[in-house]
Amino acid sequence: MEKKGKIVAVCLSQLTGEQKKPVPRAEVRVDYGLVGDAHAGTDRQVSLLAQESIDKVRAKGVQIGPGDFAENLVVSGLDLVSLPIGTKLQIGDQIRLEVTQIGKECHSPCAIYRQAGMCVMPTEGIFARVLAGGWVKAGDMIQVGDSDEGGHPDS
Repeated sequence: MEKKGKIVAVCLSQLTGEQKKPVPRAEVRVDYGLVGDAHAGTDRQVSLLAQESIDKVRAKGVQIGPGDFAENLVVSGLDLVSLPIGTKLQIGDQIRLEVTQIGKECHSPCAIYRQAGMCVMPTEGIFARVLAGGWVKAGDMIQVGDSDEGGHPDS
């Protein structure tokens, strides 16, 4: 399993139940989530979805983009659904997350489900709580880090 990936997009929305919009960067706060996002401060502080999952839906002819599944972080190159609950993730030099949930229950089919006949967030989206905050932007590296050791890869 690949242990490193890249943040493709950072997305926020002010209301729950709506698609999120890509932003240039966002502040991530400990035990809170992304500042300005509707899910900040809830049990699902940060949501992550793989670019590869979005591409699966696009292959069915559905025009979708980052944030359309209401995910905060779109990640490329990291097999998110294979990460067990409790896995630690490092984004850049500062941000640390802990996986708390894999998938979610959808209470009613969303617009994308009605278009494509499928929605990937219930089975392929993951949720995490923030252990250490900072700023996140597209292009940042994300890696699996199973230890609480300090230091950076280049130190």
